[in-house]
Amino acid sequence: MHSTKQRLIDAGLRMLLQQGYNSLGIQALLDATDTPKGSFYHHFGDKEDFALQVVDAYMTEVHAGLDACLLDQTLPPLARIRRFFEMTQEKYRQEGYLGCLMGGLGQELSGVSEVFRRKIDWCLSSIAERMEKCLSEAQQIGDLPAVCDVQEMADLLVNCWEGAALRSRLRRDPASLSAMLDFYINSITTRPQSTSAA
Repeated sequence: MHSTKQRLIDAGLRMLLQQGYNSLGIQALLDATDTPKGSFYHHFGDKEDFALQVVDAYMTEVHAGLDACLLDQTLPPLARIRRFFEMTQEKYRQEGYLGCLMGGLGQELSGVSEVFRRKIDWCLSSIAERMEKCLSEAQQIGDLPAVCDVQEMADLLVNCWEGAALRSRLRRDPASLSAMLDFYINSITTRPQSTSAA
């Protein structure tokens, strides 16, 4: 049985994905989870604190997925990266192509909230850092040119994925995600790569 706090976070994540931060009503969240107002304020200082904790929970899940895929030594590095993004793409499909929480909140709030701007920038940078390590492995075994700047390539990968995630949300279709991933992997490699998961 989920705790009250976890039920609120789970419901808040769905609602933030569906309608964004500004349209998220605390009373609607309480109604959806059958939670008294006092219980909400026992766990969260205010709406901003709640949303930031939802982001933390979301990123814990993202980091777990990154570790499960990128640390899997049974696959070559670029296949691990592909596996993570294909797993993420499947999650988007299951959620109805609502996109990435970071991308959505970043677009909505980065211009008006320094707290959220810094938080979301850190979240995306933390993903890129993990990608950089995997790309560095690919470089060491000769799958990437030695002259490549893997930090720059990791940042580009996250940037491209976020853009493709937005297009997939607009179109309610995964084609943008698949096309972006195929183009990126095939553009950076020194060896031909499969366009399907291992």
